[in-house]
Amino acid sequence: MPARTSEPTSQPDEKPHYHGHRERLRERFHTAGPDALSDYELLEMALYPALPRRDTKPLAKTLLKTFGSFAEVIHAPVARLREIDGIGEASINQLKLIAAAAHRIAKGEIKRSVALSSWNDVIDYCRTGMAFADKEQFRLLFLDKRNRLIADEVQQTGTVDHTPVYPREVIKRALELSATALILVHNHPSGDPTPSQADIQMTKAIIDIAMPLGISVHDHIIVGKNGHASLKGLKLI
Repeated sequence: MPARTSEPTSQPDEKPHYHGHRERLRERFHTAGPDALSDYELLEMALYPALPRRDTKPLAKTLLKTFGSFAEVIHAPVARLREIDGIGEASINQLKLIAAAAHRIAKGEIKRSVALSSWNDVIDYCRTGMAFADKEQFRLLFLDKRNRLIADEVQQTGTVDHTPVYPREVIKRALELSATALILVHNHPSGDPTPSQADIQMTKAIIDIAMPLGISVHDHIIVGKNGHASLKGLKLI
């Protein structure tokens, strides 16, 4: 009887083929910095803790092909992430941890700054927290007399294209916090930040109630994955 052949096996001390790649990528990250890495390389590194014994490059490329960018991957709905072949709960938790960290950092930055003199920080903060959400959210930034952030609260969460907003509830909360100014923020899950007529009317209704009480509405910002729009900048309020 001829001898049975078998598939070649790795020696006990032989490392998987991707270990060398991981080491080179880590070295480039440490020496050249994160800007030297492409989105998929940064993403594959982010997945290392969740998949320590697997080549993460193919998964990183699949995620980017599916969702479009690093930011869109980490903010993708959990249900859609679960549809990706090869991704498990550990990987999803890792991605959501990064998303939460990014939002927490942005929140810390805006709290340390004067909001209106750091407009780019305000926009970055709003986009980090909301631009890639799959449902509409209406968020309120409550400011004091020096335009410093007192509180950031999501007042309402709606459907994919509508969020109910109650102007009197907005002003009631501002009075409770002794806020003297507001920035209204909401997202458009469609990606297009163009304000609707309903957005404009709702903003004017809040302004009409706030003004006699000495509360200013500095702006209403709409964010989407394709950019942002300012009702004040568009001269709609």
